[in-house]
Amino acid sequence: MINVTVWGENVHERTNEVVRKVYPSGMHTVIANGLSQDPDIETTTATLEQDEEHGLSEGLLDRTDVLTWWGHCAHGQVKDEIVARVKKRVLEGMGLIVLHSGHYSKIFKSLMGTTCSLCWREAGERERLWVCHPGHPIAQGLGKYFELPHTEMYGEPFAVPAPHEQIFISWFEGGEVFRSGLTYFRGNGRIFYFRPGHETYPVLYDENVQLVLRNAVKWASPAGSRWIDSCPNVPIDQAPEPITKQGEGLH
Repeated sequence: MINVTVWGENVHERTNEVVRKVYPSGMHTVIANGLSQDPDIETTTATLEQDEEHGLSEGLLDRTDVLTWWGHCAHGQVKDEIVARVKKRVLEGMGLIVLHSGHYSKIFKSLMGTTCSLCWREAGERERLWVCHPGHPIAQGLGKYFELPHTEMYGEPFAVPAPHEQIFISWFEGGEVFRSGLTYFRGNGRIFYFRPGHETYPVLYDENVQLVLRNAVKWASPAGSRWIDSCPNVPIDQAPEPITKQGEGLH
């Protein structure tokens, strides 16, 4: 089983009537339900105000193979110590999937080392996501492209580092394009940024979006043992090979 923690702010769903009508049980619930269609994926949900640790205790993160992150209006409310805790787990090997406006989250900006800014427009326009890398595990089961009838536009330039792989590129009805599916490696962890997921449109119910997320979870799941970055000193008597002569000034 792949243990996935689905994290969401769950702020818009409680404070905005338009969002509440689209996602009455919360966006995190819709994401978790879509992932749970795969019998190999087991989900746990966590939200910003769930407890003083935003639902992301050390124990939970230790048990998490992949963390999905959706945030928008409350990025600044996420405590820095929780961000550091999540980053540590990513470097150790936990996968991270960042959705839509999560591009501006503290955790994504910290891992990217850039502002992660972009341009945007909310006009309910059509989006076509072209598959740039059809052989990639994240794109399996898709055609050449899929469309979302109404969504928010994100446009270039997207201020992120050059990705390891670009899986999707989006075209919008207004003419803009956007690198909408990007992979990164940080430490021993795999990261996937996926653009779809606006709160006032039913994007997260889309079958293709849910398929991409299930594929991404499997891709981002740790492939090996946890990597602990501790920078240890190795004494001479513990070297793999005997050191018969030390250099000048070392003794």
